[in-house]
Amino acid sequence: MSSSIRRRWMPTFSQLVDEVRANLSGYTLRQDRITNLANVGGIGVSDLAVKIGSADNLAKGIVEIDDELMWVNSFDTTNLTLNVIPGFGRGYGGTTPAPHAENSQVTLTPTFPRVNVKKAINDTINSLYPKLFAVSSVTFTFNAAQVAYPLPDDARDVLYVSWQTVGPSREWLPVNKWRIDRMANVAAFDTTKTVNIYEKIQPGRTVQVYYSTIPNDLTNNTDDFATVTGLPETSRDVITLGAAYRLLSYLDTGRINLSSAEADINDNKLPSTAGASASKYVFALYQQRLMEESNKLQDRFPIRVHYTK
Repeated sequence: MSSSIRRRWMPTFSQLVDEVRANLSGYTLRQDRITNLANVGGIGVSDLAVKIGSADNLAKGIVEIDDELMWVNSFDTTNLTLNVIPGFGRGYGGTTPAPHAENSQVTLTPTFPRVNVKKAINDTINSLYPKLFAVSSVTFTFNAAQVAYPLPDDARDVLYVSWQTVGPSREWLPVNKWRIDRMANVAAFDTTKTVNIYEKIQPGRTVQVYYSTIPNDLTNNTDDFATVTGLPETSRDVITLGAAYRLLSYLDTGRINLSSAEADINDNKLPSTAGASASKYVFALYQQRLMEESNKLQDRFPIRVHYTK
């Protein structure tokens, strides 16, 4: 039971994309046209004939299957086939041509392509530091004749330093005299970051340094959000809100209205600033949640008083 509960708070990259798209669907009057891939055995990376399951959805333009976009140049209503233009048709818009299994979802002219949603998610993750950061640690053996110790390249700031005492208590005492050097000599330490320890620690004892890092991007559909990014599990909605406002800011009001069946009626109801207003509203929610998560992280890893010498 505990494992299933934990999984709800640790979505994969693919699940995050689905969540963002589901949230965005409430801000548009358009419903994406969806059918299924009907090629027996699916299609390969170079196939140009895409059979689909419904004649109602045949159209010319952009088609999305999984994470790949294709440009359809013509279609055959009799054989329910979309003909992808040779050359640039597969992997359109900077996506990667890939094989697709039979009965995969086919979306015609997607409002929010998965590739765009993924970029918005990673753009949000990249913008979080230093308000939100990942936390990692490194240990090393203290040497009385050594002051500077190398830190991993991804270290940004030292959060806490401690050392393990002798004896069965296994107590870790805080180190109060240390300094981080972000411009260390690469030739000497094989890194540009070191931590200098100025405290009297018993030689041979283990020192542990907790440090902050910039959250990692998500790459694969199966990437676990918390595990790969290093962000707190509770910040999941911060990412989805950040991605949503980025995508809404590019969705002009003409597309919001004219993509619906009731375009003529709704066109007179929505103001010209409808798209911008929706983006500002979601942005305000994003800022609120970002501040809440930042405060929680600061409470967990408060600024600790220390001496640099």
